[in-house]
Amino acid sequence: MPIDIELVENHLTIPMPESDRLIFDDSRRITGPGMIWNRRGALVDILVEDFDRSDVVTAWQTEIARVLHALGWQDSETNFRIFENGVTLLISAPTDLLYSAVFVIETSWHLTAHKLLGSASEDFDKLVADLRAVIALEENPALIKLQQAADAKAIDILSDDDFVSLGHGRGSQVWGVNELPNPDDVDWDRLHNLPVALITGTNGKSTSVRLATAIGEAAGLMSGSTSTDYVKLGDDILDYGDYSGPGGARMLLRDRRLEIAFLETARGGILRRGLPLFQARAALVTNIAADHLGQYGVNTVEALAQAKFAVARAVSQDGVLVLNADDPLVVANGLGFERSKCWFSLDADNGLVEAARAAGEACCWVDDEAICYYDGNDVVLQIATEDIPITMGGNARFNVQNAMGAIGLAKAMGIANEAILKGLTQFSASPDDNPGRCNEFDVRGARIFVDFAHNPHAIAAMSSLLEKLPARRKYLLISHAGDRSDEEISDLTKGAVGFHPDIVVIAELADYLRGRALGDVPALIEKQCLASGVAAAAIRHAASPSAGVADILGNIGAGDVALILALADRDRVFELIRAAQH
Repeated sequence: MPIDIELVENHLTIPMPESDRLIFDDSRRITGPGMIWNRRGALVDILVEDFDRSDVVTAWQTEIARVLHALGWQDSETNFRIFENGVTLLISAPTDLLYSAVFVIETSWHLTAHKLLGSASEDFDKLVADLRAVIALEENPALIKLQQAADAKAIDILSDDDFVSLGHGRGSQVWGVNELPNPDDVDWDRLHNLPVALITGTNGKSTSVRLATAIGEAAGLMSGSTSTDYVKLGDDILDYGDYSGPGGARMLLRDRRLEIAFLETARGGILRRGLPLFQARAALVTNIAADHLGQYGVNTVEALAQAKFAVARAVSQDGVLVLNADDPLVVANGLGFERSKCWFSLDADNGLVEAARAAGEACCWVDDEAICYYDGNDVVLQIATEDIPITMGGNARFNVQNAMGAIGLAKAMGIANEAILKGLTQFSASPDDNPGRCNEFDVRGARIFVDFAHNPHAIAAMSSLLEKLPARRKYLLISHAGDRSDEEISDLTKGAVGFHPDIVVIAELADYLRGRALGDVPALIEKQCLASGVAAAAIRHAASPSAGVADILGNIGAGDVALILALADRDRVFELIRAAQH
């Protein structure tokens, strides 16, 4: 009988008791390695008030054990994470029963919550009977056989609601979920994994992905990438949108033209579904800074670091973890993973880099404004930072770090030095190569920088870059979305004005009010500008980012510098700047 995933997904509704002390926040399938472990399965997030969270976990462990025993799921494992205001509860499950696993863990929480609240739950035997019914609808023995055969050969298997694939790119084959072959009928000799890298961090992900992809292309390989902007293979955009999760990865890795892949791996995708694959040749963690806290039980930057480091769980035994030795949270988390590491640092005297060199391990550093890569025996690659266009003559230190990360990935993936140097020197800060990331334009002798930076770490980095540049006058265009807190808006603004702009244009984001009234966010921005020493006469307002850019373009002249933080209206912003160049 064909499997109807829509029927399975909507087959049950597990009732939850209404309580402001035990709030059922979310449940979801986990299809790959994640923040807590490297199992497929399901989880629930529970917000807890007036209960000891450890007691909640203990009560749940009793109830999930009852449910798993009744179902005969003796191989299912359990896990949990306690966070500041709640708990995350997890179970592992077979690949073919992930929707059922969600119902199983929801049922266990139904029983737990009623027990803790002292209320009556649904009949246990009926709950189990309902679970058995949905399991019968979803189970797919052919998928399990195929997975077991693939695991034995260390070949990645990617599955979703509609398709199952083995291997990557040119070494892949795809079948419909209801049309799976017997493992004996698969031509295993033509299936294999490709060099795939996972790139994560708070900032620099997209730039690192694009730079590493350019290096792959310089090596003559059909290179593909996923990012928050699109899925790209060679010169083809497969689709536009935020594809920094498993869906974009599957789209790319199933394209038989692909030879090497670089996957942007964002926090949201990791926490919602887990990683897209179990066999990566390398992973890069660029940095860790506060951003999007308060979601999925990740309330602190330390927890965010743990989530980002899920990428390390997917690195193969012979793979390499490329890590920023200048970032304390990257260091703290990276030391605990037993994989080959390539530390990189802006400082040749960094202790981790020195230790790696002494131990004969790969590492990368900057010495006398040249990036040096050490392969464990000798320095085999050197390049002056000023020869890498995205570093802005070495002044954009965050892009010097991104270049070192890309070098570490490229070496881990077997790319020759000549191709690495070619890719580094040909990749530019233009909107064509790296849209929205430190894009520079010359307008009537003025230097205009456009960046999509949206968190304090990224904005402060851009401000630091512009502070170093000589300028007759400095302009800033700034705006923020309404879903930021007052404190976050103040912090973002404080970082942005760090390069001491002479003129600040504050733009309204009318399409991103998100619960605030018109004018609320600009007023908060202006308040912080004044507190940071910007003169009231130097502050202007605009109805939109494009209107703000038009204002700046009408006044800017030779020797001036402008930073455009374009969080919306981006295409129109680029159009206006390009038109002003002619």
